[in-house]
Amino acid sequence: MSTSLRTRLSSLRYAASALTFLLTGCVSGPDHVPPQMPLPVKFEEGGNKSNGNVVTAEWWTAYRDKRLDGLVAHGLSENLDVLQALESINSASANVTVAGAGGLPSLTVDASHTLSGEKGRLRTTVGTTNTTGGEANLSWLLDFFGQYRRSRESAIASLGAAYATADNAKLTFLKDLVESYIDARYYQERIVLSKASLKSRQQTYELTQLQLKAGAASRLDVVQAEGLVQSTKSDIPGLEKSFTESAHHIATLIGMPASALMGELQKSAGQPVFRGDLRAGIPADLIRNRPDIRKAERELAAAVADIGAAEAQLYPSISLSGSISPSWVKSSGAKGASLTSWSFGPSLNLPIFDGGTLRANVDIEKSDAKTQYLAWKAAVLNGVEEVENALSAVRHDTQTLEPLRRQVQTAQESLALSTTSYKDGASSLLDILEAQRSVSDAEASLAGTVQQVAKDYVDLYVAIGAGYLEPQQVATKPAAKSG
Repeated sequence: MSTSLRTRLSSLRYAASALTFLLTGCVSGPDHVPPQMPLPVKFEEGGNKSNGNVVTAEWWTAYRDKRLDGLVAHGLSENLDVLQALESINSASANVTVAGAGGLPSLTVDASHTLSGEKGRLRTTVGTTNTTGGEANLSWLLDFFGQYRRSRESAIASLGAAYATADNAKLTFLKDLVESYIDARYYQERIVLSKASLKSRQQTYELTQLQLKAGAASRLDVVQAEGLVQSTKSDIPGLEKSFTESAHHIATLIGMPASALMGELQKSAGQPVFRGDLRAGIPADLIRNRPDIRKAERELAAAVADIGAAEAQLYPSISLSGSISPSWVKSSGAKGASLTSWSFGPSLNLPIFDGGTLRANVDIEKSDAKTQYLAWKAAVLNGVEEVENALSAVRHDTQTLEPLRRQVQTAQESLALSTTSYKDGASSLLDILEAQRSVSDAEASLAGTVQQVAKDYVDLYVAIGAGYLEPQQVATKPAAKSG
């Protein structure tokens, strides 16, 4: 290889390196740094052991209810809110391509063919003319200050926010579905209790009628007993209505007709009781596991990238553009001829006077980034509060279960003793009616507390961000990188 050729190649390499440095090294605006804030070492009523990654923890299986497990599995793939959120990922992914396309060369090609001639008495030519032409246009904006690179970073961060939004939709669905299922089973339990109470009160009413005939009871006793029977009857339709509404809502959540689900739900399975471990982790786990916090962080990253895109517009921009237009013309009776025109050259855009618009745009983006940072902090603090409240609710509500169970037992024993005493003529009907009312109230309170404790565990596991992804989704889910 000759010395002169070697010298030219070396110069070309240096020129290419210099251009690469200009295109990649000068990026306007700040780089995104993951935000941080001080957090307590542990929750007030929790331990100091980290949960690690809990996004795949199927916590609802701790209720040991196969029907519930089936509803969750079906609903995660059919819930319309989840499907809408997943579809938004496709739009955000396409926006990444759109955002980065401005910094790439653009080439358009046009082609045409025209046949022309003249007709009529005033024509000056007899034959026809064939004209074939084409045009190719090339343009490339040299992104020296990173406007399009920052725009692409913002789009990638928004894609990450879209993934987090979909995850949050799944978590919201899980909370709504499991709590609606708990409600449905609670109303079923209340219906069973009310029917049992109605049977007991009906027996008391019939006993009172017999006592009236025997002269051992008054008409007032009969009326009071009958009133309690009618009161119990009036409670049942409302409970059945509430169960039906819960079943309908479950059907809507999983995208099924209510008629296809009602028969299955009407098979009573008892109230769900959580039989798993209490795992709250530590506050730092929430930043990784809660999708709403990850969404806020990704939105902050997008806002920081937008600052750079706005700042890049303050500086000059250079565009390279060129075109070539070949054409071929042939007239009847003549030889064809060709003509090619071309152009190439750079253009410089230098913003000088804009009334402060471009600088104001930078200030707007900076303010938006500060707002997003505050929104991220608020999401973290809200997450910590929700876990703290859920832990407190689990502890306090669970402590009331055993006293309520004992209260039911004592009320039932009191009813049995009052009934026996009334038959023997040693006590009044009011003692029985009061004992029946106590049994009914105690059983309703116990059922309500069982319902609430079951919901407390839902609140806790949703608050720590658990269970919205399957293991294979974690393995295949693309990371939303910025930069």
